Amino acid sequence: MTDHIERLSRTSFFADAAPDMLERVALAGHERSLTRGDVLFEEGDPPDALYLVVHGRIAIAMSSPVDRRESVVALMEPGDLFGELGMLDDGPRSAMARALEPSTVLEVPFEPVLELFHEHPRLLWNVTRLLATRLRVMDEVLADSVFLDVTGRTAKRLLELANGSDAFQLPVTQEELAGMVGASRERVNKAIASFIKLGWLEQHERNYHIVQRDRLELRAR
Repeated sequence: MTDHIERLSRTSFFADAAPDMLERVALAGHERSLTRGDVLFEEGDPPDALYLVVHGRIAIAMSSPVDRRESVVALMEPGDLFGELGMLDDGPRSAMARALEPSTVLEVPFEPVLELFHEHPRLLWNVTRLLATRLRVMDEVLADSVFLDVTGRTAKRLLELANGSDAFQLPVTQEELAGMVGASRERVNKAIASFIKLGWLEQHERNYHIVQRDRLELRAR
């Protein structure tokens, strides 16, 4: 319980809430354990809860209505909160959420959160800040799709997934990486092969080593 209260307090969504307020929210929630591939909710589902990642990774993805090709629009990692949008507009889920690896999330029903906001409306500024952050992220994704080619977007996503490290294990499959880049798997693999040929990157299965970070960073601009 204490751990969940601390995790909630570190999110921008609940940043200004007092410990007793967060205790109410945490008490209403429960942990859900997921294996790789488990789906928390599908695009279009009626929403009834928000989620906090305790450990693991969750992909937020949208699929094409034509060929069902999937685009991963966000990765949720430990400490990240998601699924709150339906609480604000009563609309259906705008994307699906799927576990990329064994994961645990704290599932919190909307009702106690809404009660908290009704009692303490000043906390709605936290919601505003979170939505502003979401909008900035989507603006950046849109700009990338316009101004960067597939090779540039691939370089940028690899750098993001490396999270500042030179040696890292790719936390997603090649298909999921292609969904994050917004291109076919073949074109993303071709971009990675070009980085390896240039000596910027080394790869062994899902293990990567960035050899020339400055070159990758320049290509990602």
